[in-house]
Amino acid sequence: MKKTLALLFLSTSLLIGCGGESKKSEEKQSIKINSSSNEKVKEEGISEVYLSGSDQMKYNKSQITVTAGDEVVLTFEHAGKLPKEVMGHNFVLLKKGTNVQEFGQEALEYKDNDYIPEDSDVIIVYTEMLGGGQKTTITFQAPEKGDYDFICSFPGHVALMNGIFTVE
Repeated sequence: MKKTLALLFLSTSLLIGCGGESKKSEEKQSIKINSSSNEKVKEEGISEVYLSGSDQMKYNKSQITVTAGDEVVLTFEHAGKLPKEVMGHNFVLLKKGTNVQEFGQEALEYKDNDYIPEDSDVIIVYTEMLGGGQKTTITFQAPEKGDYDFICSFPGHVALMNGIFTVE
């Protein structure tokens, strides 16, 4: 009987102790989720953006909105598992009026440059090509107000991996 009571007391103590740690972990986890959420985080003069691409050839969002003149800190992650050679993803922000399909066709010729046309005058900024599990961050000045196309330039991806980058 004494052993049972002692075991019960010990179990209860452990559960209460673990419960406190669990709450701290949940708080830490919610902070992590908030800091890496898919939403834009706004600080004065800075627009932080998180974007990811999957093995299903999809970005996690098709619309990104930032403020004109802000410094944009864009974190791009390949959330899939496939290697860059078979399912590479990047983020390419194109100037207004660029024909996205024509750009995608031109990009096919630049395999050795990760499908980024050399000396292109229609690219505002781009990330490196990533394979599954990789992540990169780029920083750039938001262009003037308007809507801009963003795409993945890996062959065939432009049809599904595209979106609108709005500068307000």
